[in-house]
Amino acid sequence: MDTTEPADALPAEVDLAVAWSPARVRAPLSTFLQLDHRLARIVTRTTEPMLGQMRLAWWRDVLRQPPAERPFGDVVLDGIGRHWQGREAGLIALVDGWEILIGAERLGADEAESFASGRAAPFVSLVGKATVSACDRTGQAAKLWALADAAAGISDVGERRVFLDAARNIGTPRGRLPAEMRGLAVLEALARRALRNDGAPLMAGRGASLAALRAAIFLS
Repeated sequence: MDTTEPADALPAEVDLAVAWSPARVRAPLSTFLQLDHRLARIVTRTTEPMLGQMRLAWWRDVLRQPPAERPFGDVVLDGIGRHWQGREAGLIALVDGWEILIGAERLGADEAESFASGRAAPFVSLVGKATVSACDRTGQAAKLWALADAAAGISDVGERRVFLDAARNIGTPRGRLPAEMRGLAVLEALARRALRNDGAPLMAGRGASLAALRAAIFLS
């Protein structure tokens, strides 16, 4: 399998998160979220689980290769080579997280937790050598976003409720996010707002942009 796709147009909330992020994390964050978008597209378009798993396995395998051995010319793979060298484990966890949505016969609480942990892993990788509390806080916010965002796209009412309940069970924030996670603060604020609106899309409604702005300023 090969890939030469250009950069995708990302959801509005992702663009906001990248724009509000400090310059030092903007490029790796954008690359990770581009990959996340690619993986989400694989999952949502998969009608035959085995084929979807094969496509995800290709990403997992290529992320395990040395950068020099990966295909060239794809904006996401090239970005990973530039900005994620040595910390690809977080991106492999992301692939594993998305695969759960294809491989599980039914999405329950355990699947929701594993998905959220995998999708949160790259954010935790970006805080690097931060304290344990900073990593925990980052993981908490990232899991909340991962679940609330995914829930908005789940058509099965029961499974959607599982994801929303898992997000609500994360609870209130424990301290402030690290300064480099200003973009994640935006996503977390929008995710909490979506939960209050019973799982609406993150940018639904007139107050979404204001909620994002407040979160970014609070962490400035």
